[in-house]
Amino acid sequence: MAISQTNGPTDQQSVAELTRRLTDQTTRLVREEVELAKAELAAKGKRAGVGAGMFGSAGLVGVYALGALTAAVILALSTAVAGWLAALIVAVVYAAVAGVLALRGKAQVQSATPPVPEQAVESVKEDVEWTKQRIKSTSK
Repeated sequence: MAISQTNGPTDQQSVAELTRRLTDQTTRLVREEVELAKAELAAKGKRAGVGAGMFGSAGLVGVYALGALTAAVILALSTAVAGWLAALIVAVVYAAVAGVLALRGKAQVQSATPPVPEQAVESVKEDVEWTKQRIKSTSK
């Protein structure tokens, strides 16, 4: 015979008492699981924040590297042409690259707008039409 923690033998407890205990234990278990999930998400959030900070730092250092590379290209070109002309050539090349990227980005944005799921809307329209046809055919 099993002995309960609170009221003696379990076969002497009512179904209502057993149900109440089950409900209480289930509620406690769910609360503890939620607390565990919160703690786990907080730890993962901290790690994600540190990772995002590292990505930001990498981007900043990358910008510095691009600046140093730009200076190196200008200095290398200045051995063949005047320094101001070398800087102008590098600036024009950067402007051309920026222009191409801007035009390609604009085309991508235009192809994505309007943000309506066109295929899904068309499919729903077809489904509605099919349903209307079925209703008409069954009502005749």
